[in-house]
Amino acid sequence: MGGGFQFIDIILFALVAAFLILRLRSVLGRRDGHQGPAQDPFRPASNKDNADKDVVRLPERGETGPLQPDQAPSSLQAGLTQVKIADRNFDEKEFLSGAGVAFEMILTAYVAGDVATLKPLLSPEVYGNFSKSIADRKAAGEVVETTLVGVQEAEIEEAYMAGRMAHVTARFVSEQVTVTRDASGEIIEGDPDRVTTVTDLWTFARDTRSADPNWTLVATGSTE
Repeated sequence: MGGGFQFIDIILFALVAAFLILRLRSVLGRRDGHQGPAQDPFRPASNKDNADKDVVRLPERGETGPLQPDQAPSSLQAGLTQVKIADRNFDEKEFLSGAGVAFEMILTAYVAGDVATLKPLLSPEVYGNFSKSIADRKAAGEVVETTLVGVQEAEIEEAYMAGRMAHVTARFVSEQVTVTRDASGEIIEGDPDRVTTVTDLWTFARDTRSADPNWTLVATGSTE
């Protein structure tokens, strides 16, 4: 008698299990090879009508393209942010330190007419202008004597991205003594006893995708 009840219990459990299996299949569905690949729960839905409205696609690193007027940074901080996104190793203090060294090296090499030192530090256009000025100076028999007394101030004036190229302009306020002499040694410009304060604006650029960490001087200017 007890065995009969056990047999009925087993049948009831089997029926309940079959019912639950069928119920689960009706709710979750059953793959038969025609539904396409399983949906990744961490990937946005592929519905084009909703994806274009709700998903904001960030540009790939360094692929922003040339800046248009309406894309220009509204402030120095915005420009620095652009540079830091493209170059995660960029640091303002390290940049200014290196730019200060480059400022002194380039100025010294220019005065000495050392084009070999200048070439790797300058863009082709700036190098062309510097080397032409040196050649014209030599052709005229003139000698420039410049003493850099010291740099009193150095700060970043502007920063922006143009495609993959980062551009940063540094403002240097320095004290210099500059004299230009003719072929006979006579002073034709400047005063050897006068210290002049000069403000220079130098723009350096670097390809943010390049393994070379060095910056190149691409433009020079002065407020004097």
